[in-house]
Amino acid sequence: MNKKEIKRRRMWTYFIDATEELIKTEGFQQVTIRNVAEKAGYNSATLYNYFGEFSHLLFFASFKFLRPYLEKVTKEMKKEEDPIQKYIVAWECYSEYSFNNPEIFNAVFLMDLGDHPENLLDRYYELYPSDLLEIPEELHPLLFDRNISSRGRFALSGIVAAGILSEEKAEELNELTNLVWQGMFSNLLNNRAFYSPEEAHERTMKYVKKIIKSIVEEK
Repeated sequence: MNKKEIKRRRMWTYFIDATEELIKTEGFQQVTIRNVAEKAGYNSATLYNYFGEFSHLLFFASFKFLRPYLEKVTKEMKKEEDPIQKYIVAWECYSEYSFNNPEIFNAVFLMDLGDHPENLLDRYYELYPSDLLEIPEELHPLLFDRNISSRGRFALSGIVAAGILSEEKAEELNELTNLVWQGMFSNLLNNRAFYSPEEAHERTMKYVKKIIKSIVEEK
């Protein structure tokens, strides 16, 4: 590794760690370009020399907060053999974490990151190798696919393979469950919901389970 790359990595970690500290101490709303630069001891222009997109910096800092979610979804899905239960467990973890950490979840999974966002994950683990988790390959699309619908289809693949649902019915289930979650998440993220994160999670899972039961029974 040459001196230029070493400096680049060092500067990246300065800004990422400053962003992480701001999220912890002052909340996501205080994470601005100016505040991050000041926290790291540099100016905004220097920050932009290392991060062409502010969303990339938010991704890196937010990903550091994902460890509890990644550990939980990996552990809980390994416990289940029944494909429907696996699907429900995946939704339970996804829903609970997203409503309790909407800004973090949005920065990692939903925010526009420009071209080739998958490369950001490789770069993250280069910078923070100690954060690398033993995530089963079968869960990678669930965690790292940028498209919500694609993640849902993958989660349903076991149900289709078991002959429980046809591809058409699985697609219907995927669309309906995503619409329920998206509506609730959008309201919560934009402060338009009258529910607490816990209530939003409970209501979402109530409807998700009803939709699953209805579609499985009518196949």
